[in-house]
Amino acid sequence: MTNKSTARAHTNIALIKYWGKANQELIIPTNDSLSLTLDQFYTDTTVEFDANLNGDQLVLNNQLITGKMATKTSAFLDLIRNMASIDTPAKITSINHVPTAAGLASSASAFAALAAAGSDAAGLALSRTELSRLARRGSGSATRSIFGGFAEWIAGDSDANSYAQPFQENVTMDIQMLTVVVDATEKKIGSRAGMQHALSTSPFFKTWVTESAKDLVTIKEAIKRADFATIGEIAENNALQMHAINLSAKPGFTYFNGATIQLLNIVQELRQQGIPAYATMDAGPNVKIISQSTDTETISNAIKSVFPTVTLEVAKPGPGISFLN
Repeated sequence: MTNKSTARAHTNIALIKYWGKANQELIIPTNDSLSLTLDQFYTDTTVEFDANLNGDQLVLNNQLITGKMATKTSAFLDLIRNMASIDTPAKITSINHVPTAAGLASSASAFAALAAAGSDAAGLALSRTELSRLARRGSGSATRSIFGGFAEWIAGDSDANSYAQPFQENVTMDIQMLTVVVDATEKKIGSRAGMQHALSTSPFFKTWVTESAKDLVTIKEAIKRADFATIGEIAENNALQMHAINLSAKPGFTYFNGATIQLLNIVQELRQQGIPAYATMDAGPNVKIISQSTDTETISNAIKSVFPTVTLEVAKPGPGISFLN
């Protein structure tokens, strides 16, 4: 047992979305998904097991955290402790370089980093597949953040066969995500609650699952041939379908705000002008624009003309899990 370890995990943004659990306890999704890991947003987490502690301690962004988040973190560490046959408390120190709970996949990088650091500190030599399975238990999308570039989450139907795998880690095509942060505050409806409400009440949920399976086949072929336009078209359509499911729930809900709609309109106008730009959104109002580096300035100028003070981040394909020990 090494006692202490530090790991870094990057966020990923799903191009084919995960939205809905077939098994809530094990976090097994209703459909396969595919994402792109990003270089700019990441979480650094240190786990140190210390028998002198009275219980687990969570320090996030230099603040001691208690309550629901701390309880969830301890429950996740219990999975690691059970695997390692230990009962030692731990101090978890995490720096999150992602706005938390704003639809920018902060939980993906957080639990991927926690899975890696915690298991390593406990003396477990887990494979990347095993790490992916473990990270999934904290946050579904975390299962993909173990890998860099394009990663595919195979839904499976049990704890043993639900995990992510690399699809194309060495991304050579010109693809990036321009993240437009219009609201970094915590969302009112969490992802877990939102997706299960949609699954339980939307009359179109089964159609969403069927269409996502078709989208996955199409986008994988497009990635293989570096067909940027098709990748963007499929990703945007898949995201809009996911959010349409939310609107069709009973009662309906949305993560969009007025700025989200304006940004979607800007993206459509850019395409009409011949600029290949495509939008994707997760559980939050912020928009990620799938684009190419040659168009960064044009897209940024178009956005700044409407939102002069908005925060823009350009992210390119990023790496998988790494240790900083």
